[in-house]
Parts: sequence; C-alpha cells; structure tokens
Amino acid sequence: MVALMALAGLICGRHIRALADAYDEGPVHYDRLPAWFPAVEVVSAAVAALVAWRIGLPFVPFALVGSALAVVDWRTSLLPDAITLPAYPIMALALTPTGELPRALAGAVALTAVYGVLWFVRPEAMGLGDVKLAGLIGMAAGALGWQAWVVAAFCGHLLGALYGLALLLTGRGNRHTQFPFGPFMLLGAFTTLCLGW
Repeated sequence: MVALMALAGLICGRHIRALADAYDEGPVHYDRLPAWFPAVEVVSAAVAALVAWRIGLPFVPFALVGSALAVVDWRTSLLPDAITLPAYPIMALALTPTGELPRALAGAVALTAVYGVLWFVRPEAMGLGDVKLAGLIGMAAGALGWQAWVVAAFCGHLLGALYGLALLLTGRGNRHTQFPFGPFMLLGAFTTLCLGW
C-alpha cells in the first residue's frame, strides 16, 4: 500500500509541476524547480508514502494537496483558493472513517481563528491564503489529537523564523524581507504527522 501511495505521489508530482507553471505568470523571486530534475515528483512520492506509512491512508490527500500548495506558494507567493478550498471536503471525506472528524473540524476552526487574528493584527506579514491553509493543517493535525495540533502550529512558525534568521545572517534579506510562509507551515505539519505526535 505504501508503494502504491508513492506511485500516486509520483504521478501527482507531474501535475503539481504543471499546476505551479500555470500559476507562475508574474515575476518570480525564488529559484525555479528545474524541469530536468524530478524534484517535485520525488518529494511528492516521498511525502505521500511516508504519511501513508506513519499515520495511514486517510491523511494522504492532505499530503498531496500540501505538496502542491508548497510548490505553488514557493514559486509564486500564492496559495490559490482553487486548490485550498476543495481540499476541505476531500479531507473531511477521507477522515470520516477514522472517527476523528469532529476533532479534525474543531482543529481546523481553531487554527484558522489563530491565523485569522495574526492576519488581522499584521496583514502585511501574512496573507489570507495562509489563514485558509491553516484550516487544512488544523484539520489534519487535529485528527491526531490536540498535542499534534499544538506541535504542528508551533513547528511552522519555528521553521519560518529559522529561515528568516538564515536570510539575515547570510545578508540575503533584512527585517522587512518577505518570503512565502506556506511551505514552512506545511513542512512543520508534515514533520508532526510523520513523527506521529
């Protein structure tokens, strides 16, 4: 089953690359993912297989959608509603057999509220796309429990802060440098899920 999920991730990776190209119409401030190296495909396959192995098939849709959103956001600084919003009912359907859907929905509402407050306080530092993505992360982590929810929320901010610090220390940015936050939110969530918190 894990091998099948890896194959699904590999196939989806090709579509994720095409999706990122479709949204990549404006100026890009980050390195493109080279067409000759299947980085997106390999990472999508690895994430899907690891999530399936560590916590089960119901979480694979989140792994694939999250991979797509991370790539698109990194390349375009966009978290498109066309990807994020349909993921909510898909994830709800996938999580229904686990019996954890009520807690997953509570986690989605709670993390959306937290990010909503952060966006309201500093809209220049966070986009509404991050707020909508927070709901998906809250849903996936909430299904595992409140400890996983807290760790996933914290890890995203920690990884983003470490990247910002690295930009400062290497002279590639300053206190006002903006970068896509979605990939760090998702990396924190994937790490939490795969470690089984």
